Amino acid sequence: MAKSDRFFEIIQILRQARKPLRARDIAELLEVSPRTVYRDIATLQAMQTPIHGEAGIGYVMRKGYDLPPINFDIDEAEAVAVGLAMVARTGDLGLWRAAQRASRKLNKTAPGTQRLVASSWGVAATAAVDMTTLRALIRAERKIDMAYDDASGAQTRRVVWPLALIYYTESVLLVGWCELRRDLRHFRLDRIANVTPLDDTFTGRSDDLIALWEDTQKRETVSTREL
Repeated sequence: MAKSDRFFEIIQILRQARKPLRARDIAELLEVSPRTVYRDIATLQAMQTPIHGEAGIGYVMRKGYDLPPINFDIDEAEAVAVGLAMVARTGDLGLWRAAQRASRKLNKTAPGTQRLVASSWGVAATAAVDMTTLRALIRAERKIDMAYDDASGAQTRRVVWPLALIYYTESVLLVGWCELRRDLRHFRLDRIANVTPLDDTFTGRSDDLIALWEDTQKRETVSTREL
């Protein structure tokens, strides 16, 4: 997380707190060290941000301190808030942490969004696949080597060009170009035994392959039980 993002998050956390918060409490929410929080708060205080308190006691934000609102109307904010809450169903822990940060930002525009609750039941995180890393590889257009178990339990080794993720209620699918099959394929993440990022890339090829996928397989119902 960038320093400017941490500053914003610290301000939002303190504005919503009902009691003084210690640096280690804030650090747990931001997944950084307490030392980082101490430094950030000292910087914010030097910038005249009305944060009061000290190490070992806790910090509070002066009431009435404001930030520019996010430009959503109330219906838009509530729709986004529900969508963010449902991100927990994807099993993507990195995406869920980002959704929690975004929810805190939304609360300024529409405090009522805290009353909208969505069940977090959904896909279980898989030990073999770190979805945060997988999303980064998709953005970088970087090939992966993976071991995949098909519906019959047979395992194959494949080099795949990762293109997109589909978040279903019962599972998450990776859309990719499979060099073994020389075609677009859908892979259930819970059947991927291991993933190794490769140095090889497919830079500039994603847009054409995504367009091909949208023209063909995306319009078809993908049954996750058959993959």
